[in-house]
Amino acid sequence: MSQSKFPKLLDYNSLKQELGTSHSEYTLSPDATDYNNAAIEAEPPQNTGLTGSRLRSYAFAVLTRKEFSKAELIEKIETYAANREEVINLVNELSEQNYQSDQRVAEIVLSSQKRKGKGPQRIKLALKNKKINSDLIQDELKEIDWAEQAYQLKIKKFGYAVEKDAKLKAKQIRFLQYRGFDMDAIMKAINQKEFED
Repeated sequence: MSQSKFPKLLDYNSLKQELGTSHSEYTLSPDATDYNNAAIEAEPPQNTGLTGSRLRSYAFAVLTRKEFSKAELIEKIETYAANREEVINLVNELSEQNYQSDQRVAEIVLSSQKRKGKGPQRIKLALKNKKINSDLIQDELKEIDWAEQAYQLKIKKFGYAVEKDAKLKAKQIRFLQYRGFDMDAIMKAINQKEFED
């Protein structure tokens, strides 16, 4: 293959001389590049910014994939929007029309965390991370028998035996505390005997 088919991108000799004589200067001279005599400049990406019906369509597309809290939805949409004010108005409208619901998200979080063996403190923390007020599911949290939940988790991890050894008891307490259970529920769980109601 002949060399003439490929444009010469860098003149290595002039680059060597330039960098060899002056280490403080790392810019190439205009004749050091020979690619149509044009310097390629990196342009910052332009934010086209969605507005109107395109922004609304994007919001619906986001909500069809999964439930988002109001705060999460605003954060997700505003990265592609031209105007934050428009995003906030759109999310408020979607919330009023029940396309977006913090109540639904709170119930999903409660169900998911409970299934994973988390206690009320961890559930409240998960809601706080999603910027949802835990008051939305206060009644549901009160209806759950947390001592029973803690007991089932204790059985799964440590078995039915009620520990007499202080170190092993402390280990069970730490485990259940980490899972987000209150001390009252923990003490009932670790002291409950098998077949005891």
